[in-house]
Amino acid sequence: MAKTRGKSDWAAAKKAGSERRRVVHVYTEGKVTEPGFIRIITKQGTSADPTLKVDVRIANANDDGSRRMPIDLVERAVALQQRIQREEKKAKVPSKLRTQVWCLFDHDNHPDVEAALSLADKHKLPVAFSHPCFEVWRVLHLKPATGSFGGVCGIATQRLPNDWHKVPGGIKAVLPEQIKGGYGEAKDRALRMNAQHPEHLPLHKRDPYTDVYEFVEKGLGITAY
Repeated sequence: MAKTRGKSDWAAAKKAGSERRRVVHVYTEGKVTEPGFIRIITKQGTSADPTLKVDVRIANANDDGSRRMPIDLVERAVALQQRIQREEKKAKVPSKLRTQVWCLFDHDNHPDVEAALSLADKHKLPVAFSHPCFEVWRVLHLKPATGSFGGVCGIATQRLPNDWHKVPGGIKAVLPEQIKGGYGEAKDRALRMNAQHPEHLPLHKRDPYTDVYEFVEKGLGITAY
C-alpha cells in the first residue's frame, strides 16, 4: 500500500530488507482537492504489486497560489526529475524502483497551459491533466460528463451533489465515501469521454477531458479503490 507525505524534499528509491520501495513526487496545482484525493486512494487503494511499497510525496505541499501555476509546476518538476535521474543512474537503481515525478494540473483558463504541456512532453515528464478542472474526474465517479463545460470549472462543480458542498472544507474537500468503489466506472467513463475528441485536437483544447487514471495506475500503482 502506498503512503503519502507532505514533504518538498526528495530521496532516491531504496530497498530496506525485503521491502521494495519506490518514491513518487507529485506537484499539484490544487492545495486541497488533489492532495486530499491522493491521501485517500493511497490508503484505501488496491496495489497492482503488493510487494512494492510506493512512498508518495507532495512536492509543493507548502507552496502558495503564486507557485502553483502549470508552467511553474512543470519547470520545477523537470528540474527535480533530471536531478533524480542522474543520481539514480549513478547508483544503478533498478528501473522498477526508480523515482517518478508527476504533475497534476488543470486547464482552468490558465494562459500557460499549452506551454506547460509542451514542456512536459519535451522532457517526458508525466502529467495528469483535466479540462476544465479536476472536478470532472470527481463527477465521473457518479455519472458521465456529457457536453462541453466551456472551460468553466464552476459548471463541473455544479454537477457534484449538493451535500458535497456542505461538508467541512466545502466542495474542495474530498471524502473517502465520495469516491470509494468508484474507480472502475470513473476510468471507463473518462475513456469514453476522451475518445469523443479527434486525435488531432491539441490536449489543451479537449473539453471535457481528464486522464487522472494514468496517474492512479502508472504513478501510484493502484488498480482499484
